[in-house]
Order: sequence, then C-alpha cells, then structure tokens
Amino acid sequence: MASRIPLVAGNWKMHKTPAEAGTFARNLLGNLPNNLAVNVVVCPPFPALPAVALKLADSWICWGAQNMHWDAEGAYTGEVSAPMLQALGCRFVILGHSERRVLFGETNEQIRKKVEAALSYGLKPIFCLGEELATRDAGEAEIFCLSQLADGLEGLPWANPEALVIAYEPIWAIGAGRTAQPADAVAVMERLREKIASWHGRDFAEKVRILYGGSVSPESIGSFMKEKQIDGVLLGGASLKLDSFSAIIRAAAEAKQGT
Repeated sequence: MASRIPLVAGNWKMHKTPAEAGTFARNLLGNLPNNLAVNVVVCPPFPALPAVALKLADSWICWGAQNMHWDAEGAYTGEVSAPMLQALGCRFVILGHSERRVLFGETNEQIRKKVEAALSYGLKPIFCLGEELATRDAGEAEIFCLSQLADGLEGLPWANPEALVIAYEPIWAIGAGRTAQPADAVAVMERLREKIASWHGRDFAEKVRILYGGSVSPESIGSFMKEKQIDGVLLGGASLKLDSFSAIIRAAAEAKQGT
C-alpha cells in the first residue's frame, strides 16, 4: 500500500469571531512542533479567514473554507467563489458536508459542480459523503456511499491523486451518542478505494487520502489511525479546543509512524 501523509482537518463551523480564530490559530501553531509527520488544515467561518491567514502565513499549517459556489462570480447573495478563497490563501475547501446536504438541501449535482470548480482553480476539495442511521441499519451503507462518490466525482478531470481528499462521515456517528468503530469506517473506505481504482487504476487509488469524519477524541484517535485505510480525520467540535485539537494532531502523527 502506498504511503500517504495523514491529514487532520478542523471544521470550525459557525464558531469563533475573527479575533478568536486568529488567537486560536496563533496558539495552535505555538503548541505544536513543526516537524510532525502530518498535514493540518483549519477551516474557520468566512469572516475569520483573513485573521487566520495572517497568523498562519508562511507556516506549515494550512487553512481552508467550509463551502463555496461553483461560479467564479455572479448575482449570488451570500455566496463566495473559488477565486475569492484563492485570494485569501486557502488551499482546501470542504464540499458536500452532511450539514450542507441535510440542512441546506445541497444536491449531488450542485456538489459535483463545486468540486469541479475547486479543482479548476487549484483548491483541494475535502469531498464529504456518508450515510444516515436508517441506511446503515438497512445494510446499505456501502452502496449508498458508492453512489455519492460516483455522483460527485466520476468523470471529473481529477488527474492528480493528491488534488482531492475524501472524507467518510457516517452521519449517525456525529454527536449522536452512537460511536462508530474503526472497522465500520474501513469497510466503507475499502469499497471507495476500489471504485476509484476502477476509474483511475490501483496505483492512483492507493495515493488518494480518505479521512474519517465521525466523532473522535484524543483517547480514540489512535484506534482509527492505526488502520491503513484511514488517512486522517475531519474534526468538528474536537477542533474547537486547543488541547484536544493539539492532542489529536500529535496522536495522529504518532499512530501513522507506528503502522
């Protein structure tokens, strides 16, 4: 299996003012050694992006956005575009998050257009997919996730396996009191990688990073990261606190070094 540098991404959702986000970014940078074998990206709310970019400029920690529109400009009140994110130094953008799909009604077609636009502007999409509890209990999790993968990515001009990150986020395991086991994630990720291999070949698929997007803690991260299929995590609440975020980043790097 190809060696893939782990990635820990923090999705701050609708939390932190620009001042709070800037302070957090500065403290995070000071709280971690710069030689960790892990990539880190923080995704603050849009208003906080300039403050985070200022604090993390020329550092090893990247920043990104939580969403974007597929057009470069236009009469879309409240939206932002890929060129705008580029201008703020964003390297990543989260697309297709379950909250965007469920709460805001984003469709597979819209998310696909966003992914294509991000790729065309050199942004790395963190493409999210995952099933709800009823789908999991019906034994259809893998089929459902493969369908989301195909609807979002099949046929796109995705020539570089490092240009895009996939995040498997089982919706039923996000702050819902029911914990996913590493084996649950691995079973889906293996099928996702097989599908990518059918499009681009095995060597390509082995270089694609697939993250786990369920709830994890400093105590549980090691059990997920020791799995070869899991290349990192997309965090929500755990990324909002300096101690837990730092501990998870450190543990992710250490666990992968030991596999």
